[in-house]
Amino acid sequence: MGKLGVSVYPERSTYEKDAAYFDLAAQYKFKRVFTSLLEIKGDQDAVVNNFKKVINHANALGMEVMVDINPALFKQLGVTYDNLAFFHDLGAWGVRLDEGFTGAEEARMTRNPYGLKIEVNMSQGTHYIDNIMAFSPDRNNLLGSHNFYPHRFSGLGQAFFEQATALYTQYRLNTAAFITSQAATFGPWPTQDGLCTLESHRNLPVETQVKHYQLMDTINDVIIANAYASEAELKAAHDAFFAAYPVVKVVPAADMTPLEHTVIFENDHSYRGDRSEYLLRSTMTRVKYRDRDFPAHNTKPITRGDVLIDNEGFGQYKGETQIALQDMPNDGRVNVVGHLHPDEAFLLSYLKPWSGFKFEEATL
Repeated sequence: MGKLGVSVYPERSTYEKDAAYFDLAAQYKFKRVFTSLLEIKGDQDAVVNNFKKVINHANALGMEVMVDINPALFKQLGVTYDNLAFFHDLGAWGVRLDEGFTGAEEARMTRNPYGLKIEVNMSQGTHYIDNIMAFSPDRNNLLGSHNFYPHRFSGLGQAFFEQATALYTQYRLNTAAFITSQAATFGPWPTQDGLCTLESHRNLPVETQVKHYQLMDTINDVIIANAYASEAELKAAHDAFFAAYPVVKVVPAADMTPLEHTVIFENDHSYRGDRSEYLLRSTMTRVKYRDRDFPAHNTKPITRGDVLIDNEGFGQYKGETQIALQDMPNDGRVNVVGHLHPDEAFLLSYLKPWSGFKFEEATL
């Protein structure tokens, strides 16, 4: 099972605020913490001691702190790749290398005496990870995580994301990616329009971003990159991450009947495996409700993402639930009872045949 995470930036906030955020996040089973030590300005000891205090609070809650670092800081701190005692003393669970070495150094770092995790950047799309694997790392201590992108329109595209991720999943390494909170106000840099890995996520609710990663099934850990997410967002992310089945938001049609509401929102659904190019079929509702009446109404032309129930005119199919996979004419035998929420319509492409799912009522 993967983990949820939050991020803090001690240089841009206070210990009290970070500690309170950890307390709240821990209530919702957040286990990972991302923080960055990319540069140290001013009093080095004061900065390091503040980081240590923040990390100690996270550790006391059973959280795991990954510290993002770049090679320049190694020199500033007097740290070398074969002596990671500084990070062990800091209380870190692991070190994320913002920029890498040649492969041999990373492999050697995974065999450090402290059991520190070494996390490398998955967003490069190069065969960097192959170089590391060639030097026989301890793969239990080797992790990958994508970058996040504060600049609007600079985040990863879906196709490149999948290509870059596949370079890591082939080695069965733990993977992580970042989502953005819509309530948070800052990240590690002064300017940010949200902090996400995938550009398509930038304006989406946290739960929708989480669902997308869960449905892709290639990312283990999902981390909120900016601070501070609201409690409502922490709960929503938790509920989506730990849900037994994907839950897709549906906006009901204005004339949805009470029975149709029950069929859609109070049943578990399953994507029938002998699939059609036109319909995602959830057939058990026609069995469960075969003795109920489904009179025809709202039999308008069908568009992709419409949620459908076959009406009386469809004989033995009466009561079957479907989602339209493409636009179709409606001959009057199908009731259009709702539509996938615009934020989540794209998730339709990720639902898999023979998989279970649920619908959640939503409003525009």
